[in-house]
Amino acid sequence: MKKGNRYGTHRVIEPKGVLPQTAYKISNDMELFDNEILINVKSLNIDSASFTQLKDEANKDSEAIKNKILEIVQERGKLQNPVTGSGGMLMGTVEKIGDALMDKINLNIGDRIATLVSLSLTPLKIQEIIDIKMDIDRVDVKAKAILFESGIYAKLPEDMDDALALAALDVAGAPAQTAKLVKPGDSVFILGATGKSGILCSYEAKKRAGPTGKIIGLARNETRAKYLKDIGYCHEVIISDAKDATSILEQILSINEGKEVDISINCLNIPECEMSSILPVRDGGIVYFFSMATSFTRAALGAEGIGKDVLMIIGNGYTKDHAEITLEELRESKKLRELFEQKYVNT
Repeated sequence: MKKGNRYGTHRVIEPKGVLPQTAYKISNDMELFDNEILINVKSLNIDSASFTQLKDEANKDSEAIKNKILEIVQERGKLQNPVTGSGGMLMGTVEKIGDALMDKINLNIGDRIATLVSLSLTPLKIQEIIDIKMDIDRVDVKAKAILFESGIYAKLPEDMDDALALAALDVAGAPAQTAKLVKPGDSVFILGATGKSGILCSYEAKKRAGPTGKIIGLARNETRAKYLKDIGYCHEVIISDAKDATSILEQILSINEGKEVDISINCLNIPECEMSSILPVRDGGIVYFFSMATSFTRAALGAEGIGKDVLMIIGNGYTKDHAEITLEELRESKKLRELFEQKYVNT
């Protein structure tokens, strides 16, 4: 086997000298290097911002979405949305392990895994798109993929359905970061609280903030607000256009004793919501952008423009033990698990 670079730079075609995620095009030749893992892919979980953009561009036409996905992979060697720059993750079975990794990793041929690195850097070759599940951002495929030596993954657990685990692992960074950020007594505002990552973050935030904390969720209409209230992870729910920062601030002040919140967490899948995340946070507070639709420029210059001294955190999809933390949430909460099973398994 040929020797490969730990970070996959041996796969970069254009431009040379960059890492695979930054590259425009990488090699998706499935001939294995000595430090790579070959995966027989079953499903792609496309990140929410990317899938929303693809659906909008294709007017929700499944055939048009299929063609666009195949076009992107054919052109780039990976599934990296040219508009959002993001990808997603995959689920599959280990087919082959490079010689240099055989004694270094706790994996065997036939193990079922979910990759915890982005499809925007993963060499991917799709033979066939079998099905597109519009409501849950999942694409079932017949495909092969490569995981680099530096790539992280999780073995799919035996105590839950693969689709359930995949749905949770897809956004594992968000609740795990929430667990690190939220302290007892904190007030936390969650944008996109009705979505997959938002529900997990709401659950984790309520647990970490404790009885003296306050979790506030954002819903786009009365129906979604009722859904959030029925779930019970948010103490308060406000209804607003996610881009209307001043309306959001006014509502938060009215239900939070005239105070701004300590932390906001943006789990939205639409752009131009940076100021709605920043404006309601107190000076010295934290703004966590998990959304891949976030613009660094809008966030940085917007905070400067309103004189907000806040710590802004980019939503790194990885934080230590994030897979374990997220899967454990599904184990410890029967209600949370049932919510996810209803939407992501029974479809």
